[in-house]
Amino acid sequence: MADINLKEVTLIIGVVAACYWNSLFCGFVFDDVSAILDNKDLHPSTPLKTLFQNDFWGTPMSEVTGVVGRAELLSSIFFLAAFLSYTKSKGPDNSIVWTPIALTVFLVAVATLCKEQGITVVGICCVYEVFIAQGYTLPLLCTTAGQFLRGKGSIPFSMLQTLIKLIVLMFSTLLLVVIRVQVIQSQLPVFTRFDNPAAVSPTPTRQLTFNYLLPVNAWLLLNPSELCCDWTMGTIPLIESFLDIRNLATFIFFCFLGALGVFSLRYPGNSSKTVLMALCLMALPFIPASNLFFPVGFVVAERVLYVPSMGFCILVAHGWQKISNKSVLKKLSWVCLSMVILTHALKTLHRNWDWESEYTLFMSALKVNKNNAKLWNNVGHALENEKNFERALKYFLQATHVQPDDIGAHMNVGRTYKNLNRTKAAEESYMTAKSLMPQIIPGKKYAARIAPNHLNVYINLANLIRANESRLEEADQLYRQAISMRPDFKQAYISRGELLLKMNKPVKAKEAYLKALELDKNNADLWYNLAIVHIELKEPNEALKNFNHALELNPKHKLALFNSAILMQESGEVKLRPEARKRLLSYVNEEPLDANGYFNLGMLAMDDKKDTEAEMWMKKAIKLQADFRSALFNLALLYSQTAKELMALPILEELLRYYPDHIKGLILKGDILMNQKKDILGAKKCFEKILEMDPSNVQGKHNLCVVYFEEKDLLKAERCLVETLALAPHEEYIQRHLNIVRDKISSSSFVEQPVFPAGKTSGIEGDKIPTENEKEIKSKPRPIQIIKTSDNKSQSKSNKQLGKNTDKETPHKTTKEIKEIEKKRIAALKRLEEIERILNGE
Repeated sequence: MADINLKEVTLIIGVVAACYWNSLFCGFVFDDVSAILDNKDLHPSTPLKTLFQNDFWGTPMSEVTGVVGRAELLSSIFFLAAFLSYTKSKGPDNSIVWTPIALTVFLVAVATLCKEQGITVVGICCVYEVFIAQGYTLPLLCTTAGQFLRGKGSIPFSMLQTLIKLIVLMFSTLLLVVIRVQVIQSQLPVFTRFDNPAAVSPTPTRQLTFNYLLPVNAWLLLNPSELCCDWTMGTIPLIESFLDIRNLATFIFFCFLGALGVFSLRYPGNSSKTVLMALCLMALPFIPASNLFFPVGFVVAERVLYVPSMGFCILVAHGWQKISNKSVLKKLSWVCLSMVILTHALKTLHRNWDWESEYTLFMSALKVNKNNAKLWNNVGHALENEKNFERALKYFLQATHVQPDDIGAHMNVGRTYKNLNRTKAAEESYMTAKSLMPQIIPGKKYAARIAPNHLNVYINLANLIRANESRLEEADQLYRQAISMRPDFKQAYISRGELLLKMNKPVKAKEAYLKALELDKNNADLWYNLAIVHIELKEPNEALKNFNHALELNPKHKLALFNSAILMQESGEVKLRPEARKRLLSYVNEEPLDANGYFNLGMLAMDDKKDTEAEMWMKKAIKLQADFRSALFNLALLYSQTAKELMALPILEELLRYYPDHIKGLILKGDILMNQKKDILGAKKCFEKILEMDPSNVQGKHNLCVVYFEEKDLLKAERCLVETLALAPHEEYIQRHLNIVRDKISSSSFVEQPVFPAGKTSGIEGDKIPTENEKEIKSKPRPIQIIKTSDNKSQSKSNKQLGKNTDKETPHKTTKEIKEIEKKRIAALKRLEEIERILNGE
């Protein structure tokens, strides 16, 4: 093995850094998004064992798994490490050194975990052992084997040593293969004809096309001038005839490969050994992706050429060395090498910018290949992510023109039409996609013939038509059809559960979510949605359990944090308030710009009589949302309950500016104007406005009667109280007030009596229907957002969580609120008795 020269290593590192430095400024694109950003296996909460059960994308390896198992570069590192370790397994006198062999087996396993083609290093080790380490040539092996079979000789000791080493390697390889087969449950990957059209083509089209792909890959190594990030679909037209001119390229390729093979295997010497190892590095790692033994999910993939490119570089370097050793061509060879390095370095720098974003990447691919519908789709996706739906639609439509039977392209068109609010056109596109789905074949499983993302056409179509209340049953039928075609289609159960809730069928919705949980127990969103179902079923304790389960799986699940806190708060249990506060604090930490979190913290503080803290939270909520109705009213109410009535007035003015018909705000404002500001006219306007909006409002009507009394218009006050009593005949205090006013009318001295003593005007006003001091709070916890399914992108990413709760008044009172109201009623009655004594002149 050649000595490592520090200068050479430094030069190589410098050249690589110079070529790739600008790639640091590029973002995550294409497969990076699914494999890194959206991969749950990379979350800290994911158990380590899951990494060995799932593939590179985070998908269980027992499902639709491709050859792209792990990162090629990582596999290449362990691939080379395994080979270098094996080169040290030969000891003095051809003895076996077992430690490097054991390390080789371990590194082969690691390389295979990174990418399946890593296992092919075993073949390279075998070739190295036989033809390099032992120095055999193919004729010598044939001669030795022939003599042994004819009984004219025995197997040399060195060959026996070699056989032992090879048996160990082969047995280890077989064990790895068995484990791999067990992981994928003895099933080969399933691909559609869009991924690899030749794989489903008849003979001889399939064989001619697959063989032609070999010179195509060789040309990419020789001349990587036009690179493309995706070579599926119609990138390379099928070869359907022996007369196709491209067959000539296949013939020339095999002739050249055969010549190199004969040279490397037949003749001894360093040159033939170098060529042999270069050919092995080029051919053996490429076999799993060659389509020759089993189909793969692509036509061509530049990434599978990483390891073969090592062999190609060895071949080029060896050829250059042969030329440069000739004095006549030495200078020319150096000039050519410099030109190759310079041009390839510049090409690499330029190519790096293609990976700046998904849009630039796929646009660069379209320059190379315009016959690939997937590329048109992906440019559309990139524009769609930028909300540029009009331009995205043009690319999606072009994809349907390039590949009219591409189900995903029609789905993309439908989704874009929906985003453009062109629902009729969207439905037509979805129906077109649905019509392209495979027809029923008795006895044959759908799962084996349908790509899972294509089944999303049923989900997207159902999501579209269920916006029409009259078509809910039709939408449900689509969900059930998707489930019948693939019983493990989790998304269909989730979407159907959401629809069943909308149809007011919570029991069936619960069944749908439980079925989805059987398929994915670690999905926090599913546990959250199940909690919502239990709320609909009036089972708050079960709902809280499911919220807690969601938070165990995802402690930062925003909606679970928020709604579980509201559920705890509404329960009225004091022991749950600290946990509710903790969750709301976590929620505002995750969503610092959502006013709802601060508002509900303020409500908790009001319940706990922490007035200063409540004021702080309410102000934060109002700062984020100036027109936050409930926050404005409850802050004003807080001021009025803490003897800061005058501070409440500007808050109420702001509330009524946004919501002029806010009855509780008008009542509270009228109370403060009459009892604190002594502004009888202002209070009168408030109460009159209430009655304009709601003539049967007893509280507003009664308070207006009090205003008439304050104005000393006793006859008008009497008529007003009579009308009020008719509205609420069960309210005893109204009858008593009417009696007092009538007594006052009959008294000759009522004009000289002060209507109310100083500081006592709040008494009558306080004896109102007790809702005057109720808190105005938002809906807790209904209606709570279900985590909904959005229209799924074909060949792209998916689900999103939807928004927060809206501000509404609660229709029910808690036990504590009822007790507070009763206390206020008793206090009001005491004040009423005192006022009655004053009015009677006692």
